[in-house]
Amino acid sequence: MGIKEKHLYYLNELSEYKIEDGYPDIRGWVVKDANLRNVGSVKNLLVNKRVEKVVYLDIEVDATIIDAEHDPYHNHTNTRLKEFVNEKGENHIIIPIGLVDINMAEDYIFTMTIDHTTFASTKRIRENSAIDRSYENAILDSYNRRFVHQPKTKPIEREMENAELYKQERRENFKEPISDNDATIVSSEGNEVNWFNAKNETIDGEGDLEEDESFYGRKEFDDSKFRKK
Repeated sequence: MGIKEKHLYYLNELSEYKIEDGYPDIRGWVVKDANLRNVGSVKNLLVNKRVEKVVYLDIEVDATIIDAEHDPYHNHTNTRLKEFVNEKGENHIIIPIGLVDINMAEDYIFTMTIDHTTFASTKRIRENSAIDRSYENAILDSYNRRFVHQPKTKPIEREMENAELYKQERRENFKEPISDNDATIVSSEGNEVNWFNAKNETIDGEGDLEEDESFYGRKEFDDSKFRKK
């Protein structure tokens, strides 16, 4: 029996790929939550080669996430996820690229919709762990609870101005599909990771996984904010 190709790859595993000149390499940048509190830093990027797209940020979490000691949220109706616990040595989380924004002036990533409590109650993994679809679904379930924990602190004017309007727009936009041209594209052509417009190629399905073209067409994976203006 042949070895099944992995579903997701860390960018540093793909020696033939690099980030195209002129687009931000956000690895090493700080990640902040809805209150601009540090969550961690971007350790790596996760790529799905079928849709030629960066789909997640791999985050090495700040100690405050681990110290919070929240039980991981999971969907109890899914029997595959009933044993969710965070164990010693699990200090990474992944964030869908469409749930974060980028501050180019100060080199950090931030989310306007996910607070520290939600991050702390998300299932963590060890560095360089293989990612399967059950973990992806658990992550999305966890982050889609982000409006349960609305931040109560005073907004920081520069970054949080009109935050409620922004959140409402994002909630409405999550219902809309992403067009073929709204994607962070990973391509081996020219050995570059292209950070905007290109077409996805259709490839046969993988086992019982939801088709990647459908799964990563969700608004949570809209990476238009990372494209060069």
